[in-house]
Amino acid sequence: NILKEEKIKAYKPLVYIASPFAGDVERNIERTKGYCRFALTQNCIPLAPHLHYPQFMDDNDMEQRRWGLFFASVLLYKCDELWVFGSRISEGMSQEIKKAKRRGMTIRYFNDKCEECDQCK
Repeated sequence: NILKEEKIKAYKPLVYIASPFAGDVERNIERTKGYCRFALTQNCIPLAPHLHYPQFMDDNDMEQRRWGLFFASVLLYKCDELWVFGSRISEGMSQEIKKAKRRGMTIRYFNDKCEECDQCK
């Protein structure tokens, strides 16, 4: 069926992008933008809450940080897969990985160059 084939080609899974944020924030933001661009090339819809929420929430304010982490957790559960980027797993990323494992989500690991690897550690 041609219509079914077109729907399959049009389908783009929603992938949650996990990568470091704290530390060299400016550099980490640029890297995350690159990871999102990579996801687009893989026919996916990238979702990176750590690019979105810091635009209007203060990560240094503990209450706002808790809300941001909660929002990100809700969004994680809406995604088809969790993609983990980089050689360093931050505490926040570790929590995201644990939640995804509990949900039985597909988790894929990539190095800084967007090359898939086995947990890249």
